Amino acid sequence: MASSPSRRKRHSAFEDFPVDNSQQVEPEIQVEAPTPRQKPPEDAAAKLERIERLRPSQMIPDRFQPRRLLPASLRGPFFDGQISCYQAAERWLSMARQDDAHMSEIERLLAMGESFEDHGQIKPITGSWIPATDGRYMFQIETGERRFWAACLTAVTRKLEEEPLLRVEVVENPSRQRQVLENRHAEAPSAVSQACEVASLILAEMGIEPGDQNHDEYDYFRMARSQRMPTGLWDKIKPVMQLTRPRMVQLLNILQLPSAQLDLADRYRLPERVLREILSLPGEQWEHMLLLSIQSNLTSEEVVELSTAKEPTATSAPVTARGPKKSTGQVAAIGLRRFSNALHRLDEINQSQALDEIADDLMVSGEAGGVLALLEDLSQLLIARLNRR
Repeated sequence: MASSPSRRKRHSAFEDFPVDNSQQVEPEIQVEAPTPRQKPPEDAAAKLERIERLRPSQMIPDRFQPRRLLPASLRGPFFDGQISCYQAAERWLSMARQDDAHMSEIERLLAMGESFEDHGQIKPITGSWIPATDGRYMFQIETGERRFWAACLTAVTRKLEEEPLLRVEVVENPSRQRQVLENRHAEAPSAVSQACEVASLILAEMGIEPGDQNHDEYDYFRMARSQRMPTGLWDKIKPVMQLTRPRMVQLLNILQLPSAQLDLADRYRLPERVLREILSLPGEQWEHMLLLSIQSNLTSEEVVELSTAKEPTATSAPVTARGPKKSTGQVAAIGLRRFSNALHRLDEINQSQALDEIADDLMVSGEAGGVLALLEDLSQLLIARLNRR
């Protein structure tokens, strides 16, 4: 058991205990993992928490954790051992500069890293020791992957010369149920994450573990859709997911999307209802409608409206698998109609007040001139069409 926490101000960003700095290493140095642990005796003392302090290079996230953090393009190289956790963090930071969704996640994780400096690492990472392919032992993370990546990202951004130390709790029997419960308490999951959570609980209850062939983690989760569910299985996972059986089935259906599209839907947190409407379309339209939903923040109703738009005639230009050519204009028209309908539902006084507030907001944001020019162009086009009647 580690010594009690120090009461002095913590200068380390990643641990609650005083540390002998001579034992720390630079991120690029390989760290020898501990030798195999002896199984503790099965008595009351064995149930006490076993708190240890480890470097990120001694740890590995669970590749089949239902809620994915590391981007898809980095998962293979990292989990196959081609890059270290610090190299993965550096590449992730580089990707975030070009992608707002990645940047949002990075900012949340860096904020967590900063909180370690202010308050210490309040909650330990849980997991267990597993043998690695090179004969060493690695600490596989059960819960707390966000704390792991927060430490790695902070170490890279601050160019730390020594690896941080993280508090971990060794658990003898890691479980998918604990992972899901931890995830749901940490942050509201995306629809794709919820689908993977349901799948992981089903597979865990049926004793189906990931195999060496599951390099695409989604392939493992998809196995849940092809299983014959034993009696009582749904009742076992309802208390964990806090969802009805029909709702969980709807979530599992999301896994029909190809892996690349699932990654996009997860990264941009598309709602399940939007994904459900996309899945109701022919498969060749899924990618286009998915991208359109991300770019235009479509609701499920707007997806339906766009998908039921008039089909092109035989003399029209051919439509590619990416969908109707003027769909972007249709999306803009839907947004404009919603704006117009919202104003028309107001009485004269409230309508005037709303327009006044909109004008103020556009002036403050600096968009007033651009919006006015667009509205003038639209006004001229509408006048021309009305005059032709």
